[in-house]
Amino acid sequence: MSRLHTKDDMLRDVVAALGRARNLTVVQHLVRSNARALSDAHGATVVLRDGDRCFYADEDAISPLWKGQRFPITECISGWAMLSRTPAVIPDIRVDDRIPQEAYRPTFVRSLAMIPVRAADPLGAVGVYWSTARRATDEQVELLSTLAEATGTALERLLPETPRY
Repeated sequence: MSRLHTKDDMLRDVVAALGRARNLTVVQHLVRSNARALSDAHGATVVLRDGDRCFYADEDAISPLWKGQRFPITECISGWAMLSRTPAVIPDIRVDDRIPQEAYRPTFVRSLAMIPVRAADPLGAVGVYWSTARRATDEQVELLSTLAEATGTALERLLPETPRY
């Protein structure tokens, strides 16, 4: 009898795969697709810190969001998560002062969680989005935080060989 593949199994597999990843493209793909699956989200993004800007490097979402765009670190929720070194869990983006409403209004996003990558000294963030107002569970935040720390380890290994954005 085969065993069900749990979220813990998925997380263990992606952490191992990140340990073997040899380039930024592979890391981004692993993170965006697994962040979305681990959180049952409608979208996920990988954000890299670029000095005083946030670079939305990759995404996996039901419709396009901000892939390839840069925003001032002080004006986006990924920047808030990096600067505060703590996850941002927002059940309803329409009532949170940290959300730039003009950037989110045309999107499907109604709730989100943004987790800093390498919380002690953030290199970026992993974000997940839902099209309905809801709060990420403690388990989802824990899974995403573990994924973000493994992402930080992979990026630390690759950044000396990776061009800065």
